[in-house]
Amino acid sequence: MPTPPSDAAPRFGLIIIGDEILSGKRADKHLPKVIELLKARGLSLDYAEYVGDSPERITATLKRAFASGDVVFSTGGIGATPDDHTRQCAADALGVALALHPQAAELIRQRMQDLAKEQGSVYEPDQPENLHRRLNMAVFPVGATIIPNPYNRIAGFFCKGERGGVYFVPGFPVMAWPMIEWVLDTHYPQLHQTAAWIEQSVIVFGAMEATLTPLMQDIERRHIGVKVFSLPSVDHPEYGRHIELGVKGEPARVAPAYADLLAGLHRLNANLGPELVQK
Repeated sequence: MPTPPSDAAPRFGLIIIGDEILSGKRADKHLPKVIELLKARGLSLDYAEYVGDSPERITATLKRAFASGDVVFSTGGIGATPDDHTRQCAADALGVALALHPQAAELIRQRMQDLAKEQGSVYEPDQPENLHRRLNMAVFPVGATIIPNPYNRIAGFFCKGERGGVYFVPGFPVMAWPMIEWVLDTHYPQLHQTAAWIEQSVIVFGAMEATLTPLMQDIERRHIGVKVFSLPSVDHPEYGRHIELGVKGEPARVAPAYADLLAGLHRLNANLGPELVQK
């Protein structure tokens, strides 16, 4: 079972692979969903990258992920068509060969038998399509472990690099999302912090971010573990031009930090609007 670095909680990253996303033929749904899945467990996404179907670029991106020390999810490109490069790129990034994974192959054989029964046909394991195209989806980098796919049994896979690990799932949301949930709940339950994260903020009218920056830096310096955020808007339908200024973190840390933030804003004679809380 993969484990996070012992000195600190890992960061979470997301790699979304596919020309169809970058060309606009399909709209990405993975980014908001992964944010939602992490948030439901008191976790957050640290970064995301979009990569087209370029083997060189995919390999370079995966090399960074394997060296990062982060927990990274990669969606797309693990099928068996000519534009699916992710499995080979993962092997290249790790400097290992590809090989048929026995457990993944057996799951695919079971899937093909089920399909044959559903269609009222005879399962022919030696049929070229079964041998080459379908079983090819069980070819993973040497050393990979599988991620179960509850939708059709065609597994994803996990590879551990020098420091980080990457979880590879299909591009189809109906498969990818439950597989990502399985990873989070099976391998990282110790990181879950459900109901232990809160954001408190206030709408500030007529202020410049540069004016507020020293206050933000002071809050983060004096309240370890709390993040200060500033979200400016120029055309909000209700508040118009404003800045949403707030703090986020564990409730016990956020409460005193937010009190100090408000006190600092009052010292600046800031024009304050509604206060917001998000759990």
